[in-house]
Amino acid sequence: MILGLDIGRQFVKAVLLEKTRGGTKVLNTGIRLVPEQHKAYDPELIGKPLWVMAVRELMREMKINPKRVRNLVTGLNGTNVSVKQITTIDMPEDELFSSMTFEARKHIPMDGSDAVIDFQVFGPNPKEVDKIDVGLVACTKKVSNAHMDLLKEVGFKPGIVDADSIAITNAFGNGNEFPEEGAIVLLDIGSVSSSLVVWGRKDQFFTRDIPTGGYHFITDLSEKRDIDYITAEDEIMRNGISSFQNGARNDLSDIAVAERNVFDNLIEDLRRSLRYYAKTTNQSFFTKIMLSGGGSSTQGLQEMIENKLSLNTVLFDPFQTLAGYEKLEVSNPNQYAVATGLAIRGGLGK
Repeated sequence: MILGLDIGRQFVKAVLLEKTRGGTKVLNTGIRLVPEQHKAYDPELIGKPLWVMAVRELMREMKINPKRVRNLVTGLNGTNVSVKQITTIDMPEDELFSSMTFEARKHIPMDGSDAVIDFQVFGPNPKEVDKIDVGLVACTKKVSNAHMDLLKEVGFKPGIVDADSIAITNAFGNGNEFPEEGAIVLLDIGSVSSSLVVWGRKDQFFTRDIPTGGYHFITDLSEKRDIDYITAEDEIMRNGISSFQNGARNDLSDIAVAERNVFDNLIEDLRRSLRYYAKTTNQSFFTKIMLSGGGSSTQGLQEMIENKLSLNTVLFDPFQTLAGYEKLEVSNPNQYAVATGLAIRGGLGK
């Protein structure tokens, strides 16, 4: 059995998979709130003690003993980890390691500790002779050690540590084909940030962390309508993007509707990222946008993205191609994309 554990800033999610002769079967899923319930959420107050407590409670609910887990895969996210596709000259592996270590320092916020890297050679670059494409994942030793310490305190023996953006890619690729022509866009909307992945079979792998998530949906509404956090959270859950029009009065209604909000900013950030990708890769054909993460189920957001970007936009269910899903009761499967991708990674071997 393989346990994919997504330790987020607001929720901890877990997916338990089993490799079978016919493919992969999902055995169990679980989710647990990290902060205290029914209180205004502040991501700055979330730390190791709350994460440890949340993971322990989730494992208890799922009837999993951390000490008995033999195949654990967890992920790092946000600005703490960098995932890049790099084109470099072909060289021996020891030289490539030194080159990638040097490259990693350009892309991660250094904190006084050494860089921890992993890389995989994708193959020859199709456009430049004597050059290769390399996938690089990097973080600092301080970040890595803090993650390992958290897992050990829960009772786990740490296993594979992946990046959330790669997990989302694995979740999609497990039962779907990446396009032969053009690139697909994966957007996982988390609590305080969103992971963007753009990739096609013949095109460069690109990922970016967008600093907007469900927490910002709520705080923006709270500020614009001058209501408290809990009330704003209830409004977003009930009415989604239309919450920003609710409460408008008389002559001010037109102004309220026209005012830019957090959803406009998220979409504009996504538009700029896709323009950057098109400019740097000469690939501007995006087949569709797949939305996942807890924030993706916000009422009206899928349609808003599709209308503003003129791109087919759909919600991504990571369980659709997995056996056993029909026996589970999962209210919002989109939010399990990272945890599912982590578990799938565990089935690929080290």
